[in-house]
Amino acid sequence: MDSKVRKKTLRLFSNGVYVITSCDGEHLGAATVTWISQASFNPPLLMAAIRTDSNVFQCLVQSRVAAVHIVNTDQQAIAQKFFTPTRTEPGKINGERFQPGKTAAPILQDLGAYVECRVRRVIDDEGDHAMVILEVLEAECAAPMQPLTIRDSPWEYGG
Repeated sequence: MDSKVRKKTLRLFSNGVYVITSCDGEHLGAATVTWISQASFNPPLLMAAIRTDSNVFQCLVQSRVAAVHIVNTDQQAIAQKFFTPTRTEPGKINGERFQPGKTAAPILQDLGAYVECRVRRVIDDEGDHAMVILEVLEAECAAPMQPLTIRDSPWEYGG
């Protein structure tokens, strides 16, 4: 298989841009991710591929909760902040305001659509990302959204 053709072809899969957050006590984790999809209606499940060396992965494995925030097309600057390691200060993650959600997962206040989830399963013995199955427990959509996709962003991920 030609690796350049494989990379080009795999990047044709449509992916959104999301910020996932979690916490384990005082330890917070957050990251911009693109490999998330709904996997079940009943119960409502998502599947997410998360790098195992990330702070957010370590937090969600320990706490078993996470929040997935949908990034709007005009919020690329917010998504960009979560490409770097998690930095915290009182009431902020990577410079973005948050408050604890109903599950205790951090909810980013400037991203108006999100789901709070319970971690149902983690499969981390294959590949360089773990597959995390998340059950949606809470949802919020504060305003109409036009979700950002990786194709509409300046970034590439996949292949």
